[in-house]
Amino acid sequence: MNIGMIVAMSSEVAALLEKIGTPAETESPSGFEVMAYSLGKNMLYVVKSGVGEIYAASAAQMLISQYGVKMIVNFGICGGLTDDMALKKAVVVEKAVHYAFDLSEIDDCEVGQYPGYPDVYLPASEELVNLALEADPSLEKVICASADKFVGDPVEKRELNRRFGAKICEMEAAGIILTANRAGVPVLLIKAVSDSASAGPEEYSAMVSEAAASCAAAMMKALEHMSR
Repeated sequence: MNIGMIVAMSSEVAALLEKIGTPAETESPSGFEVMAYSLGKNMLYVVKSGVGEIYAASAAQMLISQYGVKMIVNFGICGGLTDDMALKKAVVVEKAVHYAFDLSEIDDCEVGQYPGYPDVYLPASEELVNLALEADPSLEKVICASADKFVGDPVEKRELNRRFGAKICEMEAAGIILTANRAGVPVLLIKAVSDSASAGPEEYSAMVSEAAASCAAAMMKALEHMSR
């Protein structure tokens, strides 16, 4: 089976390379650099998408269209929205909300709700979430608030938690889940906290590499379990 992996930033790619080493081959289709790895009986195609929903969605579609992936995984860093989201804590995303998407003034819907979805939440694959938890019971299932904005203000972080029940926030999950769901491809997202609920850019800068390493380790543990 072909598996697609999306990472947004160079620090996340570096953390992955430390875990699985040099790729078997590297290609550059459609403006993306794609690294290929053999993972048991599966092939893993890793793409650095760039930061944000649009880049992430286009990377997901490229993996589906050009590599025929039957599963998409994403790992990366995130901001914590609650006090229990400790630095470097790894979590698995059960569902995401694109809180910047808003048709409420013209449609009878909530802020964040996409047409065709019963509520504001975009679900990841329940089966893959359960397999990840089986591989690493220390992971916690969370709701992810996702939009094209770095959230460093503690007040705004608390508000995202209050409105949506989200425990983390980041900038790629909604685009990846929407694209995968539309194509009927199961998707798994594992994140690790780089900045806590009471902190912002300074803590992020200090912790980004360590959080990326923690997240890469959790993702590879899940993938190795699934590839047995």
